[in-house]
Amino acid sequence: MSKTTLDAADLRILDALQRSGRLSNVDLADQVGLSPSPCLRRVRELEEAGYIQGYAAILDRRKLGLGVVGFVEVKINQNAEGDARFREAVEKIPEVVSCFVMTGTMDYLLQVVVPDLDAYAEVSMQRLLQIPGVVDVRSSFVLDVVKHSTSLPLPKMPR
Repeated sequence: MSKTTLDAADLRILDALQRSGRLSNVDLADQVGLSPSPCLRRVRELEEAGYIQGYAAILDRRKLGLGVVGFVEVKINQNAEGDARFREAVEKIPEVVSCFVMTGTMDYLLQVVVPDLDAYAEVSMQRLLQIPGVVDVRSSFVLDVVKHSTSLPLPKMPR
């Protein structure tokens, strides 16, 4: 049976796992005020219901030689075939780490992570601009990161 509503204990579990996905079940249970068996059962229910989509390590891009983060606004010809073609092409570009459908003057906002501006130029000119239906591409580059979080703001519930 999958979860359709969340209670305070579920939200405490989600909050703790957002902060540290490597918690053992015993440590998680202790943090959220449950015994280990019910805690594990709840985690499995949250996974099965899709509240928890996976677990990942957060990597330091600079230590990996990825010094440039760009946000790229893309305008495409508006038709179903062009849209599907664009989405399929973007999925195949590993440097595009996020792709959002947008309102406003542009159709998509991409987050691109690359080693340097030469690599960005290659992604932009040789791959993005070569996708059929792409009309315009505008880029902005990150100079400094003030806040970057993978945690979602969860609703507050009384304990």
